Amino acid sequence: MLAAGRPVVIDGGLATQLESQGCDLNNPLWSASLLLSEPQEIVAAHRAYLDAGAQIIISASYQAVDEELIAAATGLALQARDEFVAANPTAFAPLVAASVGPYGAVLSDGSEYTGNYDKSRDELVEFHRARVVQLDTSQADVLACETIPSMDEASALAELLGDVSTPAWVSFSCRDGKHISDGTPIEAAAKLFSEHSTVRAVGVNCTSPQYMLSLIERIKHAVPNMPVLVYPNSGESFNADSKTWSGTTSAADWERVAKEWTSAGANIIGGCCRTGPEHIAALGRGRS
Repeated sequence: MLAAGRPVVIDGGLATQLESQGCDLNNPLWSASLLLSEPQEIVAAHRAYLDAGAQIIISASYQAVDEELIAAATGLALQARDEFVAANPTAFAPLVAASVGPYGAVLSDGSEYTGNYDKSRDELVEFHRARVVQLDTSQADVLACETIPSMDEASALAELLGDVSTPAWVSFSCRDGKHISDGTPIEAAAKLFSEHSTVRAVGVNCTSPQYMLSLIERIKHAVPNMPVLVYPNSGESFNADSKTWSGTTSAADWERVAKEWTSAGANIIGGCCRTGPEHIAALGRGRS
């Protein structure tokens, strides 16, 4: 896809679409809670993004650590992809990215936006090991290590990803236009993967859109030969205690920002929390 020369479009917030379908996600497992109870809702959400023009869909394994849930997440994304291809035989063949969320996602306390959890690097390696190994042997096309808030966790994943055969990307959560969530400069975080054997792209997700241009430029400067991906949230604020969002969101500006991000050097663009199919359709229209 990257060799074709046009920016690649990822999907938007899976939980956002599931909630718009009437699903109740007010529990610690978030989207993963539906993997066994309402699997067709997951498939329908993936299809909504594919129908909106997403070329990559991300599985609902972000918070899943149980083997059955992880397998179900990948299987449902593959099912949605197969259904889309069957219905659109002349369209592009989308990719399935298997989500590898940070340790903080399992805590369900918002710490994936701070990196403040009491775990050593070695403990983080052991936490991620089983899930990374399982997803590497799935039929996913890409491992999406996303919302990574700290250098310790990035370093743990760098070690594990060195032993997988599936291509991967790593995207960080950032506190501003210069630093990932634990305060490390984004340049240092990106350079950790500059010569990595498996990681094919680095970038940022679930971070306010206002910081994207600065982050893209800094990543491009740090690792000029690596593709850059960005899939920010809507820019609203999340309250980890009440698990609610405040502010407003609109897809109206996303066609414009797609041009800005790709002109700045982003190769892969999409959305995260509080973005929906309308945002992804706008990105597809606006990519240069």
